[in-house]
Amino acid sequence: MSRRIAIIGAGAVGGYAGAHMAAAGHDVTLIDPWPEHVARMQAHGLEIHGMTPQERMTVPVNAMHVTEVQGLAKQKPVDIAFVAVKSYDTAWATLLIGQYLSASGCVISMQNCINEEVVAGIVGWGRTLGCIVTGGVGVDLYQPGHIRRGYTKRPDITSFYVGEPSGRITKRAEEIAAILSSVDASKPTGNLWGERWTKLCVNGMRNGVSAATGLGGNARDNHAAVRRICIQLGGEAVRVGQKLGYKLGNVGALPPETLARAMEGDASAYAAVERLMTEGGAGQAERADYQRPSMAQDMEKGRRTEIEAMNGFIAGEGARVGVAAPTHAMLTRQVLRVERGEIPPRPENVLVNSQS
Repeated sequence: MSRRIAIIGAGAVGGYAGAHMAAAGHDVTLIDPWPEHVARMQAHGLEIHGMTPQERMTVPVNAMHVTEVQGLAKQKPVDIAFVAVKSYDTAWATLLIGQYLSASGCVISMQNCINEEVVAGIVGWGRTLGCIVTGGVGVDLYQPGHIRRGYTKRPDITSFYVGEPSGRITKRAEEIAAILSSVDASKPTGNLWGERWTKLCVNGMRNGVSAATGLGGNARDNHAAVRRICIQLGGEAVRVGQKLGYKLGNVGALPPETLARAMEGDASAYAAVERLMTEGGAGQAERADYQRPSMAQDMEKGRRTEIEAMNGFIAGEGARVGVAAPTHAMLTRQVLRVERGEIPPRPENVLVNSQS
């Protein structure tokens, strides 16, 4: 039986995933608050670009503005709802779609940060799953109705992990992973929380740094002083996650223990991490020069960032369990200053004393 799918937040990730699901024949409705984007999708579909000409396609999609969602009451209930909005919008987006779920319907957080508890507080833990979107997807919505992917597609890199909060691999997690396989490599996981924190480590050492400095991904990783800050951020996040008891995977291409030891001053570990960051390594997808992390995209567009739900959260969790993460606290302060217009984005913003 065909599943009714809704995606709340048809931005870069939600729109990219939704377009590929629709192209594969799934019953998908894309819901978004940006009027121009919705109008473009309704009139012309979604145009998708990638690193190769073969990835380009224009997909007709069923799109609606958030003000039109009440119309779902007259339609078939939603079986699978993906929440793909910013972390600070999780609650309203879940409330919006929750009332239109079928009796067995569920909500999947397809977001950067750890928002499953917010979702579960609205629809219940039995209706809540998480979907980790790995760094290899790397997409941006650069104009209404146009999304591009700035990383190469590689069949050996899993782009989506779908997991239950309980850690059980269920039939529905397998079904959702199978649906997402129409987008890119996907699999169910019994380690939702470990995968979530691993992705938080990736975002925590890169996303906010690009937002604060104005540097794209390649420029950021090739700037020696900024790269050192990234390594410090990554190592702190690993140590906090380990203290919390999470089972961590590679942080991008970086083994977590090697990254943590590099942060702590191990010269051989630091050299290995530098090599992987600057030259690439096994498990690292090629990245376009124009590709920028989502937080840097938000900064360019004048939007609120997720810095408090990302680096601020890591610093807060570290304080709670007694593992210092001062570089995350520093970065949170600096990104908020850039966001408020107090300072311009520049590399010097992160090259400050983490205690100041």
